Amino acid sequence: MLRSLSIQNFALIEKAELNFVDGFTAITGETGSGKSILLGALNLILGNRADYSVVRNPEQKTIVEAQFTISENWKNWFDLNEIDFEHETIIRREISSNGKSRAFINDSLVQLNQLSELTEELIYIHSQHETLAIRKSAFQFELIDSFGDSLPLADEVRKLVVELTNLKSLHKKLVENTAENTRELEFAQFQIAELEALEIDKFVFSELEEELNRFGKLDELKAVFSNIVKGLETENATLDILRSIKNLVDKWKDSDPKLNELAQRIDTSFFELQDIASEAQTNLESLEMDPTRFEFLNHKIDKFNSCLKKNNASNQNELKQKLEELIKKTETLDASDDRINELVSQINQTENTARNLANDLFEKRRLAAVKLESHLLSLLKELKLQTAQISFVLSPLENLDANGGMTIQLLFSANEGMGLKPIEKAASGGELSRLMLAIQATMSVKKSLPTLILDEIDTGVSGEVALRIGQLLKQMGETIQVFAITHLPQVAAKGKTHLEVQKSSTNGKTTTQILLLSAEDRVNAIAKLMSGETITSVSQENAKQLLLA
Repeated sequence: MLRSLSIQNFALIEKAELNFVDGFTAITGETGSGKSILLGALNLILGNRADYSVVRNPEQKTIVEAQFTISENWKNWFDLNEIDFEHETIIRREISSNGKSRAFINDSLVQLNQLSELTEELIYIHSQHETLAIRKSAFQFELIDSFGDSLPLADEVRKLVVELTNLKSLHKKLVENTAENTRELEFAQFQIAELEALEIDKFVFSELEEELNRFGKLDELKAVFSNIVKGLETENATLDILRSIKNLVDKWKDSDPKLNELAQRIDTSFFELQDIASEAQTNLESLEMDPTRFEFLNHKIDKFNSCLKKNNASNQNELKQKLEELIKKTETLDASDDRINELVSQINQTENTARNLANDLFEKRRLAAVKLESHLLSLLKELKLQTAQISFVLSPLENLDANGGMTIQLLFSANEGMGLKPIEKAASGGELSRLMLAIQATMSVKKSLPTLILDEIDTGVSGEVALRIGQLLKQMGETIQVFAITHLPQVAAKGKTHLEVQKSSTNGKTTTQILLLSAEDRVNAIAKLMSGETITSVSQENAKQLLLA
């Protein structure tokens, strides 16, 4: 489970230190307060790519660090990846404004794919837009396969179908090749050699072109940066004038609220212009001509442009794709009759194996669907959808595909007397939210997932339904660690603990804080969810009743 989270210099968060317990934790905060920032920090821990715009102060690193309690079952994975195993494992991401991002597990530097491989078994974040994923067949197949323990079988069938498709495609190309194969092979090999000499995997040519253009405009750039510095920093220039204004306003700002507001804006403008002048000076000092580098860039870009023209390509990615295509082409051209006969045998064997496994998969999915329908309906009744109906309809196809040669359709009805319809036509936003919550409650237990984070999964509901959702989340918290971002007082009141995200502005700087609420603060926070910014005695009393319920 997630034990703690430390966030430094991340977007609007200057510094936050959070400790977590088991059970259900409610997270509340006004719209725009920064709850998405908390999810963004956690997504870094999950191995998502870094967005360098989140670095709050470019002179410092952004650091997000999480501590997880993990089981002995992970020790083999740690050994294979040559990382020290600790029951209290610490995961850290560091991001610099210069574009560098690093990930650590127990202080060992790791790749993002290693980080994702570990964390996807420790924590899952369900974002708001993922509720709509239930309408997609890929989600429905994964849901049934997870529930019915057929994910490995489905993955095996999928791999066999991909292999079969590739074998058939290769066979077709080999058969269609003619006596001109040898000439085509030699020309393809020549093209490959030319592209490999370009080292397209080593360089980003758009960056080389930018660097070359910068060399060509060196004098102009120096003049621009120099003018920026002179216009801002010299005597009687902008900063001098603004400094005088700032000193005058600072002297009198406490005398008038309007003047105080202007003082804050002047401070912001002054420090921003100072930063611009400093950065312009740094850039000015770095603008130097390197003849060797200039010659290298010229040669490299000439070769790159020549290859683009020869291969009818418009960018580097297309050249990479062309190289891959040429390599595959040489493999197909260098074929023989024996290879073709061998492929026919491989195709038949692979197709027979895939069809047999696909038949097994269809039966497992059919049985799992019936059990899953019953289980979800029982949860939906708890969520005030007593008359709901649900059905997963599986239909076989003649041809094999990545889904095992079958289609799936989720049919749903929320109200008595209404026939089953495809889920995209049958459910409102609130009904979809409840169905997705039932699914997440089911799958988190099925996957033995230690920590689940739900982002406003209670959208579109209120009243008694909201209370039932809160009760279900509390019940889920008895077996796993659950966090739920919510705007509903009925849900927030069921949390074992309560975090509130608050945004404030001081001296022209906006910051977000994440606070662990005391019992008294929880009453006010829940009352605020009921009555808005103005907390009344009635809303406070109602909040107390919700917390005691």
